[in-house]
Amino acid sequence: TQKKMESDSQIKFDVPSREQMSENNLPVYDAIVDSVGFMPNLFATLGLSDNGLNRYITLQNGTSALTNKEKEAINLVVSEVNNCNYCRAAHTTIGKMNGFTEAEALEIRSGKASFNKKLNALIKLSQDIVQTRGKINAKYLEIFFNEGYDKGQLIDVIIQVGEKTITNYLHNITQIPIDFPEVPQL
Repeated sequence: TQKKMESDSQIKFDVPSREQMSENNLPVYDAIVDSVGFMPNLFATLGLSDNGLNRYITLQNGTSALTNKEKEAINLVVSEVNNCNYCRAAHTTIGKMNGFTEAEALEIRSGKASFNKKLNALIKLSQDIVQTRGKINAKYLEIFFNEGYDKGQLIDVIIQVGEKTITNYLHNITQIPIDFPEVPQL
């Protein structure tokens, strides 16, 4: 059996300051502060890599056929499956900025959206992708396509799952402080 490591790591991670960023990360760091008003701790932590922040933000800001609301639904359910407290908190806040209520965000985290059939299909598929490591139950893909999504959107879902998994793993490993309003466990 595998022993699960929660936050009992002997290695402590501090959130790096702007002065600790590489030249490659500084333009992105400054752009985030200008647009968001602060530097989220998890993004700053990506700056521990000389190219990490720039590389991640380029991926995150890439063009997608998915709406921001659909991407946030994926972010919420993926963060729940991956048990990432930081991303659950951040994406509950961002999800509300994109039109979800607190109750809807909680329901999405639980793996469903009773309030929207098409979104429900997206959430079920996304949850299954993470839980099965991509060896999905074909019924979820069939429901996804039956709700009007296409193969190109499937690729965008997979990219979104991968993008969110990066930050989920980053926080689960570093356990840097959460700087968004914390949300309840399910």
